Amino acid sequence: MSSQRDRWAELTGGQAGEDYARRFERLAESGQDIHGEASFCDALLVPAARILDAGCGTGRIAIRLAELGHHCTGVDVDRSMLAVARRHAPAQEWLHGDLTHLDSLGLETGFDLALAAGNVIPLLAPGTEPEVVRQLATVLRPGGLLITGMGLDAEHLPLPEPTVTLTEFDHWCTEAGLTLRERFATWAGDPYRPGGGYAVSVHFRSTA
Repeated sequence: MSSQRDRWAELTGGQAGEDYARRFERLAESGQDIHGEASFCDALLVPAARILDAGCGTGRIAIRLAELGHHCTGVDVDRSMLAVARRHAPAQEWLHGDLTHLDSLGLETGFDLALAAGNVIPLLAPGTEPEVVRQLATVLRPGGLLITGMGLDAEHLPLPEPTVTLTEFDHWCTEAGLTLRERFATWAGDPYRPGGGYAVSVHFRSTA
């Protein structure tokens, strides 16, 4: 996420890491599958793919993808979330950084997939969204995937109203050299229908 007064920081004060982790621990203990995003991504990847988890939070998805054999780098601006990720998987690469300035982190480009799950895009600082999409596109190899999950109404967001429309998002992607391949309503792959409150989008970087 962005450090420029991003919506996530306004909601949490940058101190949500432990509470966020406990929430998913409780879900797992109740028998719910908490690995839907990782399973979705894994199904689209070749073995041992390079993945950038942008806005990785406590590392839940990146840790699972690493368990599935992929090479994952997590980036987040929230130090409290990264502290949890580093505690649970100290051998993985966790970077503190602003998604509007990915190019300042010294990342080796050529990622097979960049992931922005967990409402990362709607919770960015207002006005930074196009630049974040551009930065994510830049780190991908030709043909690499950008996968995003975002709420489109208040029911699917920790906010009173939506901040991004799919029309806007697809426009930012097009400007960044990305093309929409598929769109779903859930991480389980349910079909997306216009007007739906949540969208999982798969864009790819042009090979031209």
